[in-house]
Amino acid sequence: MTLNRAQSLAKTAKSLMLKEPFYGIFLIMLNKIWDKRVPTAGVGLRGINYNLVINEDFWDILNDNQKIGLLKHELLHIGFFHLTDFAHQVNHEISNIAQDIEINQYIAPEFLPPGPQLPSTYPELNLEPKKGCNYYYEKLMQAAQQNPQSCKNLVLVLDGIGKGESMITDSDGNQLQIPKHDRSEFEALPEATQKLIQKQTEFIIKAVAEQASKLAGSIPSEFVEILERINHKEPPKFDWRAYLRRFSGGSVKVYTKKTRRKYNKRYPDNPGLKIKQKKHIMVAVDTSGSVSTAELQEFMHEIHYMHKTGTEITIVQADAAISNIAKYSPNHDIKIHGRGGTSFQPVIDYYNENKRKYTALIYFTDGEASTPTPAQGRILWVISAQSQMNEDLIGPKIHLN
Repeated sequence: MTLNRAQSLAKTAKSLMLKEPFYGIFLIMLNKIWDKRVPTAGVGLRGINYNLVINEDFWDILNDNQKIGLLKHELLHIGFFHLTDFAHQVNHEISNIAQDIEINQYIAPEFLPPGPQLPSTYPELNLEPKKGCNYYYEKLMQAAQQNPQSCKNLVLVLDGIGKGESMITDSDGNQLQIPKHDRSEFEALPEATQKLIQKQTEFIIKAVAEQASKLAGSIPSEFVEILERINHKEPPKFDWRAYLRRFSGGSVKVYTKKTRRKYNKRYPDNPGLKIKQKKHIMVAVDTSGSVSTAELQEFMHEIHYMHKTGTEITIVQADAAISNIAKYSPNHDIKIHGRGGTSFQPVIDYYNENKRKYTALIYFTDGEASTPTPAQGRILWVISAQSQMNEDLIGPKIHLN
């Protein structure tokens, strides 16, 4: 009895679940679509989740093992963040090859189609096994830029990509698969949406790992390091809790909360009131052009931990002038404004005019600007790890390192 495609896919998914529960559970998370417009198979977007798109004619020509391999291949593209972490790989063709080389090493040979992209596909480059997509991209780019003729298969594959071919034959008569990944759908997305997809992918991987651990008790080795990276939380570089505890004066906000645990002396039948004071810190972030993206990420990391101490934070972004003032929320990405010249004076002036609203001013910067007039309230200068300390700044200073 011939199975229809839906039955065939269900049968393959069941086989994958039995062989490798992690990948079987991962597959359940995806919406499946048949579409002849894709050459073989691929992954598309469904909001911030994914569609698995399969060409039904291509599916029909695969044997049972190759069908399992195809599904695992696409799942690995998602799990290795190939769909969300590729902007630094500007050559798309080389990037496609590097991605396939990386993931095909985690699929047993009997589950791969003829001519898969592997380190052995390019013997002249002596590519090491399981070194990661970035390693293969750099090696292939180096060969393509310096002496492409020294790697004959690379020339053939790049020519095949340019001609839109799916398979080529090398000089030794071996078949070679041509990688085809369309990134246009992802590249067109705003940066904020791309970050949401990245976070959703991390959530899916953690959920899959949790379920797989219950079923099989183990996680594939290729995902252990990924999960460690997802779950790792870099500690703050400064003890914000101890530092902020010392600010007993200044502006605070008073919050009241009804509680049955506290006796109401005035109205015995009503719940008592719990009163809590909350510090309000003005955090200035230097967004001038001299501050790198890595430094801004370092600043935001520290601000996150500062907020976790229970402190209310207002972020003031400034380069040569104040460009944005907004309450900090850990649930929303911060859009960076500015990126021009640098002057500390506008922030100092604003703080002096509004110092009754804030417990203190904490200024994150690379320190590269002239010394402003002194602040009239508490101030702490926080210098990024990759910058030199500016001893001319008036007030306490710390160096993130």
